[in-house]
Amino acid sequence: MRACSMRVPVLVFGLGAAVAAAQSPPQQGQQQAPAPQVSTLAQQPGAQLITLEQAVQMAMQHNHYLLAARTTIQQNEAEEITANLRPDPVLTTDAIFLPVFEPSSMTSDYIDNVAQFDLGVSYLFERGKKRQHRLQAARDATAVTRAQVDDNERTVAYAVATQFINVEMAESTLALANQDLQSFQQTVDIAEARYKAGDIGEGDLLKIKLQLLQFQTDVAQAKLGRAQGLSDLRQLLGYESVPANYDVIGEFAYQPMATSLDDLQAKALETRPDLKAAQLGVNAANSQFQLQKAIGKRDVTGTLNYTHLAYLSDISVFGSMQLPIFDRNQGEIKRAGFAINQAQEQRLYANGQVLTDVRDAYEGLRANDEIMKLYTSGYLDEAQESRDISEYAYKHGAASLLDYLDAERSYRSTQLSYRQALASYLLALEQLREAVGTRSLP
Repeated sequence: MRACSMRVPVLVFGLGAAVAAAQSPPQQGQQQAPAPQVSTLAQQPGAQLITLEQAVQMAMQHNHYLLAARTTIQQNEAEEITANLRPDPVLTTDAIFLPVFEPSSMTSDYIDNVAQFDLGVSYLFERGKKRQHRLQAARDATAVTRAQVDDNERTVAYAVATQFINVEMAESTLALANQDLQSFQQTVDIAEARYKAGDIGEGDLLKIKLQLLQFQTDVAQAKLGRAQGLSDLRQLLGYESVPANYDVIGEFAYQPMATSLDDLQAKALETRPDLKAAQLGVNAANSQFQLQKAIGKRDVTGTLNYTHLAYLSDISVFGSMQLPIFDRNQGEIKRAGFAINQAQEQRLYANGQVLTDVRDAYEGLRANDEIMKLYTSGYLDEAQESRDISEYAYKHGAASLLDYLDAERSYRSTQLSYRQALASYLLALEQLREAVGTRSLP
């Protein structure tokens, strides 16, 4: 009974000392538990460091998907040259009434008196300003293609930013895992010393060592995620544009955003390249309609012919044109008219899609912002304080091993959840930038 009566005051005193040690500032030379600052990344020593904006610029210059997409603009510009070409004149010549089957009759008198020789030039005169309409249609198609390529750049920028944040998340998780492993290794060393001194049993020591395996596994998984993330990001930047040992650098931290939905939607309607492509598609459809109407007008072929026969030389002039009785290109004209309606509906759909994308991204950012405020309001400090109290109490014999391990798991789970929530918030912010169509939000 005396042992039990003495254990309660000792336990209370030990817990009180643990709380005081956790709340009091560290003395000189005493290590303080690192705050959950995730901006300190596990970067490779000597690596080329790349910021997020640098990564986006590198992708704009070296991403092979974008480089391939930009060639479509050049292809369309080449088609403009073709559309602006005039028809080539046609040169014709003939020699008739030649005695091919009676070669002996081929004399100079026969050629001068019987054989006939013709030389002519014909040219197709296009009516309805076909060439001008072809050129305008080609230019409008180029404008649509250019806007579509701009939209590809928007998509690639979002992919780069997303992968960049994933790498930051992996490096932050790796830094946390290394920190936890080093901290818990000290606990293992203390436990082994206590086991040798007879303060704890072998079962408690084995439980602590098994828990160490989890920390080592976390480090290995974090290293794998980091290596794979850097590899995937390198592919987006242009594989040859960055060295193999490059790394990322930036503020992997909470950055509150203060902007209104109306301002974001108004900005998106001005900047979204896919909406511009849909708007330009209406112009392109109108150009095609005018071109088909011009094609319905029949062209005139003029021919100038020179004839030599029996000491006579004559000039003949011919003209020919199809009579538009049955085929007036009415089918293509009608199809082009429906294509205008289609383009207009696509523009209205794109306009609504832009507003919907911005609203969805805005609501997603707000939801993630609320979660981040919960973590930064005190949960992180409470989790670390609980872990520190349990660690101090266990090392001084005032808490059980299970209590300490449970506090350690709760701390690690909270820190990982915080980093995941932070990554989700930053990804939601990048999604909002993609939805608005610019990296400079209003």
